[in-house]
Amino acid sequence: MNHPRLRNLFSIAAAIAALCIPALFMAQNPKPAPQLAQKPAAAATSWQHGRYWTERDQQLMTDFGDLAHFREADLKLGPPAPGQDRVVFMGDSITQGWDLEKYFPGKPYINRGISGQTSTQMLLRFRQDVIDLKPKVVVILAGTNDIAENTGPMPLSQTEGDIVSMAQLARANGIRVVLCSVLPSVRFPWHPQLKDPAPKIAAVNKWLKAYAAGHGYVYVDYYSAMKDAAGGLPPNLSRDGVHPLPAGFAVMTPLAQAGIEKALKQKGR
Repeated sequence: MNHPRLRNLFSIAAAIAALCIPALFMAQNPKPAPQLAQKPAAAATSWQHGRYWTERDQQLMTDFGDLAHFREADLKLGPPAPGQDRVVFMGDSITQGWDLEKYFPGKPYINRGISGQTSTQMLLRFRQDVIDLKPKVVVILAGTNDIAENTGPMPLSQTEGDIVSMAQLARANGIRVVLCSVLPSVRFPWHPQLKDPAPKIAAVNKWLKAYAAGHGYVYVDYYSAMKDAAGGLPPNLSRDGVHPLPAGFAVMTPLAQAGIEKALKQKGR
């Protein structure tokens, strides 16, 4: 009889039993280990799970640029009245949440901000939501969601290229351009895994300022007027560190108006 072989067989059988017994025990006692119980659910937020991302993913698959969002409103708007200084604000949720009628009373300013959008999505709808509305000025505020990777990782060069394309399209159609800095932020609540976006925001703004100066576009610097020592939005200006409170919009409004007035005075732009 080969005793070493028997010992090997007994060893293998014992190992299999050791693997099976815990599985059987777990089947009879399905309660998770205490340190893991409910931890993922407790850590989850409404941004990370649930209807927001489900609806957003569906929208991205059916209409990536969300041209349907303003299509009917654009058709109903009609051309500007003779002599009217129509201005379109193109942007994301920061623009969408900006009550233009309240902060610019009596001004023919049109809000075309869509929550969550990146510069690539804005570029896709730029003809419909800006050019076809025939404004004299477009105010472009883009980049926050690019850095937040809302439609996937984006190099800064892609953000820059999208903004260049929007500015060139506007100029080619006789629309004056106001380029706005990305607002300061040190975190994105809906993407908490992205660490320290502040350096990327500073880099985009440095490029924006230089590009505007080199091509004759107006540059509006919200960033310098709003950032705190850490490079973020202070709590008196924003509750979540990204979206302005009324106090934040109160800082932005005169800066935007000054930029629009400067653009309107430009000749041949």
